[in-house]
Amino acid sequence: MAYALLILIMALAIPHIPAQGAEPLPSVAKEYLQLHNQARSEVGVGPLKWSEELAHTALRVARYQKINLACSLTTLKNRKYNGNMAMGLHNKTFTPGVVFNAWMKNKQYYDYDLNLCQLSRNRCRFYTQVVWRKSLELGCAQATCETAGTSLYICLYNPPGNIKGERPY
Repeated sequence: MAYALLILIMALAIPHIPAQGAEPLPSVAKEYLQLHNQARSEVGVGPLKWSEELAHTALRVARYQKINLACSLTTLKNRKYNGNMAMGLHNKTFTPGVVFNAWMKNKQYYDYDLNLCQLSRNRCRFYTQVVWRKSLELGCAQATCETAGTSLYICLYNPPGNIKGERPY
């Protein structure tokens, strides 16, 4: 009994040291993650985890496009990760909710029974990437191009989704 009490006293005296990588997420990251996981939950897909590595890679891609392409949208194909991109115009910076909702509007074009995008071959790919069941991690970033009056938003997913012939969920 005295031994157990001594261990309890010693445990209470040791300051709490958070585990490595347990730093709180920035509010933007929390918002992107919460929005994604809510959409995934609605179709029975497990949650994503935030990845600092993906966020850093998304930032590098966004900076590259800012410097070399004036924040123009380009393809994210042939990369290790798949991603969603959006562009904001007229010198406005959008919240994660506005960006995410733009991607989710494409849900209406996805036909689950046929596993294809209606009206346009790729129109629903933003949505299907959000809910891709095999994706486990998410990282997002934003870059602003003052001279072009635009902002670029990128979220990357690992493992990548939108694999031809596979269903998202």
